[in-house]
Amino acid sequence: MRLPALATAVAGVLLMGAAAPDDDPYTWMEEIEGARALDWAKAENARSLPQLQNDPRYAGLYADALKIATAKDRIPGVTFSGDGSLQDYWQDAEHVRGVWRKTSVESYRSGSPDWKTVLDMDALAKAENANWVWKGADCLQPEDRLCLVSLSNGGKDAVEVREFDTQTGKFVEGGFRLPENKHRFEWIDKDTLLVVTEWNKGELTTSGYPFIAKLLKRGQPLSEAKQVFIGEKEDGGYGVQPIILRDAAGKVQAVVIQRPLDTFNAEYYLLVGDRPLKLDLPKKAPIQGYLDGRVIVSLEEDWAAKGMKEGDLVDFDLAALKAKPSDLKPSLVLRPTLSQSVEQVATTKGRMVIALLDNVKGQVLSYRRNGGAWTSETLDLPKDSTITIASASDADDRLILSVSSYLTPSSQWLADASGGKPAQLRTLPARFDASKFVTEQHWATSKDGTKVPYFVVRGKDVKFDGTNPTLLYAYGGFLVSQTPAYAATVGKLWLEKGGVYVVANIRGGGEFGPRWHNAGLKLKRMAVYDDFFAVSEDLIARKITNPKKLGIMGGSNGGLLMGVALTKRPELYNAVVIQVPLFDMIGYDHIGAGSSWIGEYGDPKVPEERAMLMSYSPYQNLARGKPYPRVFIETSTKDDRVHPAHARKAAARLKEYGYDYLYYENIDGGHAAAANLNERAVRQALEYTYLMQQLMD
Repeated sequence: MRLPALATAVAGVLLMGAAAPDDDPYTWMEEIEGARALDWAKAENARSLPQLQNDPRYAGLYADALKIATAKDRIPGVTFSGDGSLQDYWQDAEHVRGVWRKTSVESYRSGSPDWKTVLDMDALAKAENANWVWKGADCLQPEDRLCLVSLSNGGKDAVEVREFDTQTGKFVEGGFRLPENKHRFEWIDKDTLLVVTEWNKGELTTSGYPFIAKLLKRGQPLSEAKQVFIGEKEDGGYGVQPIILRDAAGKVQAVVIQRPLDTFNAEYYLLVGDRPLKLDLPKKAPIQGYLDGRVIVSLEEDWAAKGMKEGDLVDFDLAALKAKPSDLKPSLVLRPTLSQSVEQVATTKGRMVIALLDNVKGQVLSYRRNGGAWTSETLDLPKDSTITIASASDADDRLILSVSSYLTPSSQWLADASGGKPAQLRTLPARFDASKFVTEQHWATSKDGTKVPYFVVRGKDVKFDGTNPTLLYAYGGFLVSQTPAYAATVGKLWLEKGGVYVVANIRGGGEFGPRWHNAGLKLKRMAVYDDFFAVSEDLIARKITNPKKLGIMGGSNGGLLMGVALTKRPELYNAVVIQVPLFDMIGYDHIGAGSSWIGEYGDPKVPEERAMLMSYSPYQNLARGKPYPRVFIETSTKDDRVHPAHARKAAARLKEYGYDYLYYENIDGGHAAAANLNERAVRQALEYTYLMQQLMD
């Protein structure tokens, strides 16, 4: 079955920093494709790019990055299809935009699969003279013949949706079609969709997401769809989301609607006909799946009234849930230890499968119902690795798993959740000589005494004299864990050139479950940044590096982290790569999708939360005469998630204050700042050229 999407500052701080958004001199940059903003971005590209691309190292870095990105011997990201085949979406030098394709399990296991093309995105883009970027296909179970294909213009989150028939290889004439928007949708049956979209102009939340759910019948115009649920315009998060609970045969057992109140808090409603009944669930309790009459839910907060704790995995009897939706009775499935975190939950025909982290190292547990209780066994997989459930079959109990670590090339495994030893399907060829390097896990002590783990990947012959060029990466937000992954590009473009690579598992992430994330929310946000500074200082104290040789990199929420590091502790770093960042945390709630993240950061309109935001917001805390290094800021015009205005305004303010900086805005690319493999290679080559200039020259 498909895996689900998983001390107070004083008021006087309000007087510090720049003026409120109403007086911001750079608000014109918030018009994404405004002529003035685009002209400014193009001028910045023209100024900055030659400083990197004229470096004699750039061409080699680009060639290496492109070779890795487009290599034909990459491991295909296959998933199970309802017809028993395997499918993936593949990009290489010949298929720059990509191709959706299928093959049989037997053919794939042979090592030389016979791929059948389902949809060629390069051909489609050429035929329609459009900059289409693939955003996935949602297929009707169990056959997976009819699919809703999402097409993005240049990489935006907003997509156009078209019905596609995988048997004929064509879009269905007169089939379901949704115009460009940030839709949420699910199949009910072959003639019915549950759709959440902007039905009429302006029917979006303040963060730009739809909140009205309707049933849409085949052949029906959008104007005739039947409304079954409506949220509120002020709701945060990512818009109302339909959740369909199906059995292994594809039969719908329940329809649930998730109404997000902010980034992490939500209400859940059982849809009975066209009547929504509110479920007695905590507001931080994502539904993970359904199996054998049981609804599986993970808890991201304590549920004291029911004796449950944050991090618990629980389940409910579906029949009882339907009978008394306002009085649910959870049963405990798994309570992780303080060192553990449930990363993924998936279901096969007869098993529930959990990917678990223990001190940021992975394992996979297979559960089955036995006499009314769950029993489990651990799958025999490589130790000290990240293990990801890539796909779980509904037709049987097979799994596709991905195993990865920093220095061992990623591998792909076929496992049977009902028993037997997993078999390795593919191993990625080595992209660099890992025999010269070693991975270590260290722990830093944060300001409040919390122990924070981090991984160091370094040469075996590294001298601990503080002179090693070191790149530190972190994210620290949204319950997202930073787990070991094969460092193909980092290895080739950085480690082989003499660099050290570090990944910090700071609070705000999910490495130790919801408690690790909750410890950095809103008024507790400084804990995230204190953790990052503690890791930075620990690297220096261990004499791995020194401030002139220490560089940092992060994107999105991690880009905000980079901005905070720049403004709070510039003396620690000599290179800062700020990718698609948030930066203006006083104005963020009205820029793009910003208000959807109030559950993470807090509300600038609430005085106490505004004071905390003002205390660290990079845009407001940029100041003249500070020892800022030359930073490199990256964004994308087509990023409709984290608005490019954040990066633009950061650069403009640095320019106003007389600092040297580099800026690159990809005109396409979406939130990844790259719409295809070539653009990704360009971005990576620019980044590592910059890092070499700052840390190795």
